[in-house]
Amino acid sequence: MKPVQFLMQQIIQFIKRYPFTTVLILGIWVVCLIPIPETPLSGVTLIDKWTHVALYTILGCCIWIETVHSRQKLSNKQLFILTFAAPIIMGGLIEIVQATCTGGNRSGEWMDFLADSIGVVLSLLIGILLATYLSKRKKDS
Repeated sequence: MKPVQFLMQQIIQFIKRYPFTTVLILGIWVVCLIPIPETPLSGVTLIDKWTHVALYTILGCCIWIETVHSRQKLSNKQLFILTFAAPIIMGGLIEIVQATCTGGNRSGEWMDFLADSIGVVLSLLIGILLATYLSKRKKDS
């Protein structure tokens, strides 16, 4: 199998296993790259950072839920990459793209990347609690 075909096959499998996560990822990319108009919330201190924390917490929780729902057996390494490394890398890539490809409409910031990472860590904690709860529940039945 050619590398491009293999990559496309992996992408299609991911979309089938993680449809809500896929939509959320696309939504995050769109929201992070379009110019954001002024809103009544613009005056809230650090609203942008809180938004990043919320988006990445929801993204991570969505990944955890869809992983559990798919009953997919993942190694610890695969689980780490999917639930921790990949969202943080995505957050970093978005900040780089904002800084270099939006023509000044958006600016990549280290604090946004930090907020993304905090959201991922929060979702990791929630995911670990969810997995622990479900495994104990499974043992009890």
